[in-house]
Amino acid sequence: MVSIQKIVSVYILIFNTIMKNKHLIISSIFLLGLLGCSHPADTRKEPLTGWNQVPEILKNIQEPVFPDSSFNIFDYGAKADVTYDSRPALLKAINECNLAGGGKVIVPAGQYLVKGPLILKSHVNLHLEKGARLEFSAEPTDYLPMVLTEWEGTECYNYSPFIYSYQCVNVAITGEGEIDGNGAVVFNTWKKLEKPAMDRLRQMGNDSVPVYERVFGEGYYLRPCMVQFFGCKNVLVDGVKIYDSPFWIIHPVYCDNVIVRNVYIDGQNYNNDGCDPESSTNVLIENVHFNVGDDGIAIKSGRDQDGWRVGQATENVIIRNCHFSQWAITIGSEMSGGVRNIFIEDCKIDSCRNGIYFKSNMDRGGFFENLYMRRITADICLWGMINFRTDYHGYRGGNYPTKFRNITIEDVVCNRVDSVALMANGIPEAKLYNITLRNIEVKKAPKATQMKNVENLVLENVKVNGKLITEAEE
Repeated sequence: MVSIQKIVSVYILIFNTIMKNKHLIISSIFLLGLLGCSHPADTRKEPLTGWNQVPEILKNIQEPVFPDSSFNIFDYGAKADVTYDSRPALLKAINECNLAGGGKVIVPAGQYLVKGPLILKSHVNLHLEKGARLEFSAEPTDYLPMVLTEWEGTECYNYSPFIYSYQCVNVAITGEGEIDGNGAVVFNTWKKLEKPAMDRLRQMGNDSVPVYERVFGEGYYLRPCMVQFFGCKNVLVDGVKIYDSPFWIIHPVYCDNVIVRNVYIDGQNYNNDGCDPESSTNVLIENVHFNVGDDGIAIKSGRDQDGWRVGQATENVIIRNCHFSQWAITIGSEMSGGVRNIFIEDCKIDSCRNGIYFKSNMDRGGFFENLYMRRITADICLWGMINFRTDYHGYRGGNYPTKFRNITIEDVVCNRVDSVALMANGIPEAKLYNITLRNIEVKKAPKATQMKNVENLVLENVKVNGKLITEAEE
């Protein structure tokens, strides 16, 4: 049996050892404490900024997936005959496809008359085979009854877009076929008749008139879009050719996860914007050839009071490898919900009015922020290669400045500008902040720059007419 004296002796020995090495032991305990309390922050990554955000955005942009089922429009009574209305057969095939859980609605080679809108439904891929061509009617009353739509940034009830999808999931238009809107026949003549209805609609938006009271349609001359996805998720337009639209051509509004790729668009009518993603998120536009009579791509998010009411920004948009034969890239002017996280790269412009055009006014409010553009080539720009404009066609004389901030444009070459090469004109109430122009060359222009009310402007290796520009002129 261990004696009490031996136990006491052992405790004394341990105590003396601790006292002799107390500094070492305390340090060890402190270190172990630090290790024990260490936070996973040691492995945290820095917040993604600039082009480093693109891979993360692409993770949220995926093609919709459709069941492996086919619904041939011939089985529902369609005829490849432009004197026969195949719209009822198309609608039957779309409906059957939707009821069966989804798949492809096949449009075989041939020309088809479509007297009225095609209403796409969830899980339906409208697939136009090579040689197929949908010829839409030029009769405006064929596009009644009215549907909920958005016209130049303000919600209303109006003629149906020619291809329309409302609050659907997994919807697509694909294939190598063609879509002809025949917009020049009647709808293009409405441009000169639209102003009374346009002013009425804009006033309704500004007065917050309930949307159900904003009823237009017959007698008001507001032209419908060619293709509109309204409030949809998982949208794809791939491979088709679109001609002669009555108004805006591809218009995703309030959508998420949108892909427009490998499309050829030819529309020379008034307001024939090529693609207008509006109040939408996670959008990819790539390998598209725009030959249009207005903006090739116009990024938007609602107009004035109506845009503020909805309050949905357009964000996380990637545009790459696109070809603009006439008009090019615009952000605005309907952008009251804000525009952020836009990435544009590797695009070619043949000729245009403005190459990269930011436009807003004191009615809009909203913001442009975190916009990045690189590797863009242009031949001729009539008004400017880069143009920030804060006074674009305001109607109300408002006091709601737009915020411009954190915009970087680099690696741009333009052969000729017929006005001012680079314009960035803020106003005291709406200055431009953190604008970087890097590796920009305009080979020929009558004037190099026109810039004012810009805070933290960076000009790095900017050349006009072979001369390095280090300071902006007003």
